[in-house]
Amino acid sequence: MRVYEAAKKLNIKSNVLIQRLHNLGIDVKSNFSTIPDDILDKLENKEKPQKTPEKEESQKQKKPKIEEKPKIEEKPKERPKEKPKEKQPEFISVKKKELIEASLPQKLKGKKKHYKKPSKEEQEKQIKTIQIGKNTTVFEFASMLDVDFSEIIQKLFALGIMVRKNDIIDLDAAKIIAQDYGVEVEEKTLEKTILEETESLDDEKDLQPRPPIVTVMGHVDHGKTSILDAIRHTHVVAKESGGITQHIGAYSVNYKGKQITFLDTPGHEAFTEMRARGALLTDIVVLVVAADDGVMPQTIEAINHAKAANVPIVVAINKIDKPNANPDKVKQELSHHNIIPEEWGGENLFVNVSAKKNIGIDDLLESILLQAEIMELKANPNKRAKGIVLEAKLDRQRGPVCDVVIQEGTLNVGDSIVAGIAYGKAKVLIDDKGKRVKKATVSMPVEILGLHDVPEAGDVLFVVKDEKTAKSIAEERKEKYKASLQKKTTVSLENVFENLSSGQIKELPILIKADVFGSIEAISSSVQKISTDEVAVKIIHSGVGEITKSDVNLASVSNAIIIGFNVRPSNDALKLANDLKVEIRTYKIIYDIIEDIKKALSGLLSPTIEEEILGRIDVREVFSVPKIGNVAGCYVTYGKVTRNSKIRVIRNGVIIFEGSIASLKRFKDDVQEVVAGYECGIRIDKFNDINVGDQLESYILKEIQKTL
Repeated sequence: MRVYEAAKKLNIKSNVLIQRLHNLGIDVKSNFSTIPDDILDKLENKEKPQKTPEKEESQKQKKPKIEEKPKIEEKPKERPKEKPKEKQPEFISVKKKELIEASLPQKLKGKKKHYKKPSKEEQEKQIKTIQIGKNTTVFEFASMLDVDFSEIIQKLFALGIMVRKNDIIDLDAAKIIAQDYGVEVEEKTLEKTILEETESLDDEKDLQPRPPIVTVMGHVDHGKTSILDAIRHTHVVAKESGGITQHIGAYSVNYKGKQITFLDTPGHEAFTEMRARGALLTDIVVLVVAADDGVMPQTIEAINHAKAANVPIVVAINKIDKPNANPDKVKQELSHHNIIPEEWGGENLFVNVSAKKNIGIDDLLESILLQAEIMELKANPNKRAKGIVLEAKLDRQRGPVCDVVIQEGTLNVGDSIVAGIAYGKAKVLIDDKGKRVKKATVSMPVEILGLHDVPEAGDVLFVVKDEKTAKSIAEERKEKYKASLQKKTTVSLENVFENLSSGQIKELPILIKADVFGSIEAISSSVQKISTDEVAVKIIHSGVGEITKSDVNLASVSNAIIIGFNVRPSNDALKLANDLKVEIRTYKIIYDIIEDIKKALSGLLSPTIEEEILGRIDVREVFSVPKIGNVAGCYVTYGKVTRNSKIRVIRNGVIIFEGSIASLKRFKDDVQEVVAGYECGIRIDKFNDINVGDQLESYILKEIQKTL
């Protein structure tokens, strides 16, 4: 028990109790120091008034008199009937208190909850956890605990904290006080509150079918935007720089009375992060592969992103109208990446299309709707909106502009919004056709004007109750962002043990680039064999060719190391890796890669602690030294004893104490070591109960690093 709790129990002041403990030879420093139970019992016995024989006799004489009273009042035997009336005074007193409460001034009406007795059902459903914010006052905290604020003030005073009811309560103090009431305290931020409100489970009655969000992915110039162009019957390609999509475009299409939202992601290698963003937002991925070109590096990357997002893939084999088109070859190449057609016993839908000649477009849309029907996509439109920022920019005339796809709820004009560290109001909403709209429903792409700052692509957009709340959340996020920048660390094979997150299973993420696919397969299989139950190598991406900026961006996001085999990084990749502090390692021998990764993972393995016994010592005499304690006169029978070794006291074959050596002497001199065959004096730290005939065992603990 702590000092302040014991003082309260004994009904004395804390400083008086501390003085008494000092008199008993117990060293306590503050109100938070603990007192042993046996000492507390002694103090309690001292505080209790001892009964003298005279008092005991007087009490015995009084007892008969008390027993005689009921005999006189035996006439009214109707007492059992009056029992229910005994409850009336309590009920009336509570009613009186409530009437008095109603007549009190407004500022004193806060005690009303204190007088209300909770029902049995309410008592059974007592709050086990409460959440308090940075600005929670003592009065608010007392209301959460359903106690009078004066109790909380008294408890804080016992902890040495002087406060008034409108002062902000410290989180640590609140946790200590809440323990007395069997309640746990958690810190609650505004952002956490909003997340709980928005991510709460919806009732099945409120859920309605929603349009699927489809992302079109694939290699550059394989015809992704051309397919969308054919679907929308517009000419989007003509507007793109060099015929390449360099931003995420979001389009809403109506097919047979059903809406489908399409996202067109860039295929060029420099846009890796944008493709990853599209895959995380989508419900279905349409993987476009040219029938005359086959599987290419960005195709593989798109497959990896889709698998990481755990979304179904529908394959559109484009350009089947070309003379050298070979759809079967594309199917065969994709099967190496576990994308297998249904006719081959797989789970992926394949559609042959030609965007230029408008062949197979309806079949593709049918396949998308079929996949969406299997998934049973639903959302609640009657709640605050939540969406993902696809792209954001600063327009000179219109200010910050962001493209958003709504995931749930309905976004209305005038709603207060927060996206990342940006906040504001949705002043203007523009749909994908350039028309102003009053609201944006689920799965609808929309352009928003009215933010005070430019959010980052990939940020989650929330609707909150007012702009003040939005500003507070944005400021909280800015503080966290600044703190994360200071704590940000990079991973390299040298410091991988220090920088990887702790946990039972530890991972070393790597990205492999090699000259040929055969080398990638050899390296991947060799590296994965190193993995154990404790540590694992995670290959986030692999590919053929030089190390590019795209690889560096992906490694930076994943906090991974880039391994290059017989390939070199480009100049741009080297500069970017230097800026982002991404480690690039190049090798010519696979064996060297395996050895380096083994060394890194060996650092990740938890070390084993082994005990090494140094020697045995017999206690032959015990000397009592004033103000110091007992010193054992010993004889070393085996091995040695060192000043820094641990010591174990063994009595009759049983270990009774383990600790450290306070002093080791030979005659009057302090020594570092005494070997077998010599006498010495040993004083054990924090142990005084040493007897003649005891055995001491000196030992050290060794930390042995595991190796793979």
